[in-house]
Amino acid sequence: MTTVNASAGGHLLAVLARLRHEFGRHALLYLVAGAVSTVLQVLVYLAVRGPLGAQGANLVAIGLTTILNTEFHRLVTFAGSTTPPARRHLQTVLTFGYYAGAGSAALVLLHALDASPSPELEATVLVATSLAGGICRFLLLRSWVFARRVKMIR
Repeated sequence: MTTVNASAGGHLLAVLARLRHEFGRHALLYLVAGAVSTVLQVLVYLAVRGPLGAQGANLVAIGLTTILNTEFHRLVTFAGSTTPPARRHLQTVLTFGYYAGAGSAALVLLHALDASPSPELEATVLVATSLAGGICRFLLLRSWVFARRVKMIR
């Protein structure tokens, strides 16, 4: 927890500058982790697509990458955050639910438009779906899951 003396404008400006720097660091690490997770998601999806089908492969790829990505953010991106484990686990479950649902819906829509899409096209649709949810997830991670409280002292 950061303590700010509101009557000392210099301290407040210093804290705001630190928070702005921290936001940039968080955003950069989030983007790097997202890129690595997306590549891993595609590789896992394509590896298990044959035996599991599109929906099963999507669930396996999302499950694995959600767990790894959340742990990366806990240990690296938002290191030092004192997030209660229950909140982190709830976020992981909600993230999995969102990406599994959005990915499944995207695959259903794709298959309605094209009866036999290639696995590569399916993976591309899943990546696009994941990118759409990524920004919302970053804001949720930063503002709720790994939030740092700023205490104002008068």
